Amino acid sequence: MTTLPHRFVHALDRFNAAHPWDHNAHYHRWIMRQLPRSFGTALDVGSGTGDLARLMATRAAAVDAIDSDPATVARAQAMTPPDAPVTFTTADALTGIPAASYDVITCVAALHHLPFNDALAHFRRHLAPGGTLVVVGLWHAQTPGDHLLSAAALPLNAATGWIKNKGRTALPPASMTAPVRPATMGFAEIDRETRHVLPGARLRRRLFWRYTLVWHQH
Repeated sequence: MTTLPHRFVHALDRFNAAHPWDHNAHYHRWIMRQLPRSFGTALDVGSGTGDLARLMATRAAAVDAIDSDPATVARAQAMTPPDAPVTFTTADALTGIPAASYDVITCVAALHHLPFNDALAHFRRHLAPGGTLVVVGLWHAQTPGDHLLSAAALPLNAATGWIKNKGRTALPPASMTAPVRPATMGFAEIDRETRHVLPGARLRRRLFWRYTLVWHQH
């Protein structure tokens, strides 16, 4: 497939760096629409600086938020009101989840840091009957369709950064300071492997190099 000219790509990179915006937070409102109006307990895996955990705390009795990076966890704690029902913990997603079941489990832009099948199976074990798992993950462009969607996202990405920053240059928001890693799995592989572990899961490829996954425990 023909690639975009390097000069164009570098120009977009410079523009995006000057007008940054959080692609993960873009999906937070969508995530909340997948969840009950109120619920007991929630777990946010790869919680970063805690934006989603704090948002879920407006509906949940208690939210456990775990992230593997101590500096990011410390920043999340500092940004969270002391009376918010959120507990931030530095922990590994496969070994550090508290021995509990949750009504809601979320995982945003963190699943590609983990062994994919093992992580989904682990989340399933910790989801209470009737509970909801919501994942916003990253996919790696592999097919012609992937590359077309990626190309379509480029101008929208720049326009969104311009609008969100009101045309001004800006520093990255706190939520974009956590460690990152590129995705390696294509959407077709993600879809196939998910259905082995979570039959009936709803997956959809999204703009801005993301996909969404929703699954309900029976």
